[in-house]
Amino acid sequence: MTLNQLRTFLAVADNESVHGAAQELVVTQAAVSASLAALQKALGLALVAPDGRGLRLTDAGREYAGYVRRIIGLLDEAGPAAAARADPERGELRIAAVTTAAEQVVPGILGGFRREHPLTGIRLEAGNRDQVRSLLDRHQVDLVVSGRPEPGWEVAVHAVRPHDLVVVAAPDLAAGAAGDPALLAWLARQTWLLREPGSGTRASTAALLAELDIAPLALMVGSNGAIRESARVGLGVTLISRDAVAAELAGGTLAEVPVPGTPLHRDWFLVARPESLPPPAARLVDHVLHTGAFRAPDREDAR
Repeated sequence: MTLNQLRTFLAVADNESVHGAAQELVVTQAAVSASLAALQKALGLALVAPDGRGLRLTDAGREYAGYVRRIIGLLDEAGPAAAARADPERGELRIAAVTTAAEQVVPGILGGFRREHPLTGIRLEAGNRDQVRSLLDRHQVDLVVSGRPEPGWEVAVHAVRPHDLVVVAAPDLAAGAAGDPALLAWLARQTWLLREPGSGTRASTAALLAELDIAPLALMVGSNGAIRESARVGLGVTLISRDAVAAELAGGTLAEVPVPGTPLHRDWFLVARPESLPPPAARLVDHVLHTGAFRAPDREDAR
């Protein structure tokens, strides 16, 4: 088997079709089919099966894809890691963050870091909790800023930063909540703006609604920016990081709703795989601890 065959297989797995893989790789469909057939022949396994007009991974294919993603990730990581060891200041910092942290927390930190290390390249990826976890597991990034690591996710916690989740709404809507003696009934009548499945904030919202024992109407909105604007124009209420709406709260275009049990006190965690950090990642950890942007983890944080 060859590296080209492995990359082709992953493209087929991601696109669920030979046509989509060929477009991604900028090759012919015949080349994709030949590469995939050669790989399956070398393994003696069927990795894909027909599924309508496309393809689906077999059980063996799903298992194999997990290993191949890690292998490709390690290969892609190897070059920058070697370059960083040869000349640490010219390495590349590879970091991913959940959407709120990527928008509101990480850019300021990276600005200070870049001023101290102007020759270091920086690559920042943003996504929901599941997406950034996948990037770290596949060795596509070296650091992740996210919520508390889920049980069973083997990572090392390098730094912690507190943040709160608050319920907000347009000021006139929030004023109605403040004047309603039956606040829970008022909350149940509102439309709640939710992030997409896989978002940590969505999971926190589900937990809060369960704790309040209400089941309101919901509207899924795919980004913090869209949620802020939707709340601002009165489409509903939402649970969101205070970091994401600090400017709107200060300017009066959004108002906090006094929901029982909120603010929810949470933390941002700066985590990595449990192995030695590449020099650029290690320097970022030193930077955030030295500047106070994050604090050092304690025993409870590492649990």
